[in-house]
Amino acid sequence: MTSISDADEVYISTRWENQFKYMAQQDIDKKVATGSAIQVRAGGRNDNSMVLREKYGEEMGHESVISRQKRIKEQVPKWHAPWKLVRVINGHGGWVRSVVVDKVDNEWFATSSNDKTIKIWNLASGKLKITLTGHEMTVRDLAISDRHPYMFSVSEDKTVKCWDLEKNTAIRNYHGHLSGVHTVDIHPTLDIIATAGRDSVVRLWDIRTRLPIMVLPGHKGPITKVHCLPVDPQIVSSSVDASIRLWDIVAGKAMKVLTHHQRTVRDIAFHPSEFSMASASTNDIRAWRLPLGELLTNYESNDLDVINTLSVNQDDVLFAGGDNGALSFFDYKSGHKYQSMVTKELPGSLESERGILCSSFDGTGLRLITGETDKSIKIWKQDETATPESHPGLEWKPSIDLQKL
Repeated sequence: MTSISDADEVYISTRWENQFKYMAQQDIDKKVATGSAIQVRAGGRNDNSMVLREKYGEEMGHESVISRQKRIKEQVPKWHAPWKLVRVINGHGGWVRSVVVDKVDNEWFATSSNDKTIKIWNLASGKLKITLTGHEMTVRDLAISDRHPYMFSVSEDKTVKCWDLEKNTAIRNYHGHLSGVHTVDIHPTLDIIATAGRDSVVRLWDIRTRLPIMVLPGHKGPITKVHCLPVDPQIVSSSVDASIRLWDIVAGKAMKVLTHHQRTVRDIAFHPSEFSMASASTNDIRAWRLPLGELLTNYESNDLDVINTLSVNQDDVLFAGGDNGALSFFDYKSGHKYQSMVTKELPGSLESERGILCSSFDGTGLRLITGETDKSIKIWKQDETATPESHPGLEWKPSIDLQKL
């Protein structure tokens, strides 16, 4: 491999800093000119120009306590059909750690496991297409690019790999993490990836040169999840230190630190069409308005066990999967939990082996895929025969105390 001098590294780092600024401005200009697909929740109002941080500050502000209480009391949860199990897939030899769907074609999905492998499955039939090997330890997370024929994987073996999905082989390795890597995501508009893990820093990489672009220190413990966005904050990360950091990658530091959670923040999930996100910490789920990180909703989750995974679909369904196998479905905007059930472990497995570790909705939001500790992958769908009369859901009891800022 050709060595790269210190001068070259400085040049590349400077080039990417300028690229960050240019792309951010280009993206803002485009969204203002054409109308952003991202919507901002503020008492039911949408504003396509709210991609500008200043615009948020001028028009949104902080909602008063009185108006917030009134909105919560008057809010009626949207009805959602209940979910049911439709398929169980076996094939992994260890816990299923990550599941990600190719949402461009919505025809296949990939999973990773403690068995050191990555498996690609047909979404419609559930049949195995190919098994990818190369990591030496547990593969903790996956990310599929919607702009390149690439998939990225991270592992406890400290490595980050780029897989060519046309050749089904690893074509690049990214070295630099000092310990196990837990999470990876691909920037939507820039040719960079973000990775993080046990060494408590977020690292940004140039996809093609494999060079590190930036290191974002600040977390006080291992990082559980990192996510990239096309507008500020372009990087969001969660950690064992009970915090969520919203990063300004031009300045190279956190623009906001959310410290509302009391324990490890295990997962964060972003709404596909609204500029907001949900986060989970043990039995605590909250939703946040971006880019300022203002609290939107506290979810009624005190009866839940340790929550490992969250997913949100286009129909405002928030899914939470727990260590005890509990599946909880919420109306994303109101916080109403309308369905709760427990997954069933595979025959021959212990009752303690029914935990849900990861989840993802498909491109349509009509199918939910979960990866579990009994080594299985399960696919869930909504009951198409259900009606509000036949399945009214759990009783809605709005609580003002739960919604305090």
